[in-house]
Amino acid sequence: MTVAMKMLCVLLCAVFASAEVMPMTDFDLEKMGGKWYLIGFATNAKWFVSHRANMKMGTAVLVPTGEGDLDLAYANLQSDGSCWRMSHLAKKTETPGRFVFHSQRWANDNDMRVVDAKFDDYAIVHTIKTKGDVSEVLNKLYSRTAEITDDLKEKFRQFSLDTGILEEHIAILPANGECSAA
Repeated sequence: MTVAMKMLCVLLCAVFASAEVMPMTDFDLEKMGGKWYLIGFATNAKWFVSHRANMKMGTAVLVPTGEGDLDLAYANLQSDGSCWRMSHLAKKTETPGRFVFHSQRWANDNDMRVVDAKFDDYAIVHTIKTKGDVSEVLNKLYSRTAEITDDLKEKFRQFSLDTGILEEHIAILPANGECSAA
């Protein structure tokens, strides 16, 4: 099997595996709200290879809306002291714990699922990002604190492998300063 065929298999396997990933059964929108640290990042996206070394931990503030949607606000302190920010309104679907949104910045459609959470500790979020006819998987590990246990790192690593992400595309992000409130 050629390298190209192996990569195609990995990508197709990831997309098919992701189609089967369901949100957690006891998702609680209100408990998902609040400040989270983005600690783990895993993706089969090509851009990740060249950016991984510069990525650091960021924060996310998730705010449930009265309509059952989830307002997502991300912030990441850059090495030059500036703050990178991004926000989305993730619209609820008929399945609790599953949301969809379009990213203007990246021009892609996102199907986001909260697959595992202990709401006072961590959350694992699985997103399928589609741009044109290309789909990529992105898994994120959120924590209520800036430090996590080795067991949680392993849980995230194994989930990411199970969803078709290569070992070298799974990162536990190094600690970082925080952006000031916007």
